[in-house]
Amino acid sequence: MDDVEQARINDRWKDSEIKMGKYKAVILDWAGTTVDYGCFAPVQAFVEVFKHFGIAPTMDEVREPMGMLKKDHIRTMLKMDRISGLWRDKYGRYWTEDDVEALYAQFEGKLLAILDGYTQVKPYVLETVDTLRKNGIQIGSTTGYTDKMMDIVVPKAKENGYAPDFWFSPDSVEGMGRPYPYMIFKNMAAMKIQSVDQVVKVGDTVSDIKEGKNAGVLSVGVIEGSSELGLTQAEYEALSDVERDIRAHHVKERFLAAGADKVIMNLSELPALVLD
Repeated sequence: MDDVEQARINDRWKDSEIKMGKYKAVILDWAGTTVDYGCFAPVQAFVEVFKHFGIAPTMDEVREPMGMLKKDHIRTMLKMDRISGLWRDKYGRYWTEDDVEALYAQFEGKLLAILDGYTQVKPYVLETVDTLRKNGIQIGSTTGYTDKMMDIVVPKAKENGYAPDFWFSPDSVEGMGRPYPYMIFKNMAAMKIQSVDQVVKVGDTVSDIKEGKNAGVLSVGVIEGSSELGLTQAEYEALSDVERDIRAHHVKERFLAAGADKVIMNLSELPALVLD
């Protein structure tokens, strides 16, 4: 075999590798990423539940575990030094798994009662999904909500124009939600995607980033309307340009510290990233 023929073979291999590396699926989070600007439904429910048990959490304490399975979220909050101390002061003992169950029972009821009011689709979602689909990209999704919660969110979001091809909750993976990668793998199986190199995961929390990294896919954080930013759309739009830049920088740094491969301001930037 001469050098010219070997070069042609090498070029064909490179072309093949490039084609195999093309992204075939985008897996999106729900609250804070595609619906519920600022991710306020679970925040409201967590605050009310802890107050019901005599503990007033801060917004930082509530939002830090966002994206996790909701029972794991409650456990994480109870493990926080300040909250753990307040619990001991109030009840004279350490918290237990029975307390987690009691808190969760209250949380689930409160969240289910308000969820249908928090399913408005975020800006740029519909246009972005349409662009990706026109370019052959499948749309999957993962969530920290349970199936029971998604039974409310999914049809309401569909009424508002958003319907991914697939969604999986922690219930589909024996409760092993984020930061475990298994919901991503369920999406890949449903889509018949062969390689993690062909998948992009997009979310608005540190838990989302870790889920993507643990799965070995391209992990992307979105800033505007995120739980990490923690602002309503009106609050965000009322900020000065300088204030926006400062807050966005802080969120970006948290995503990057968690291992994010890319950080975007909003979903309008996603097609350029995926289709490049």
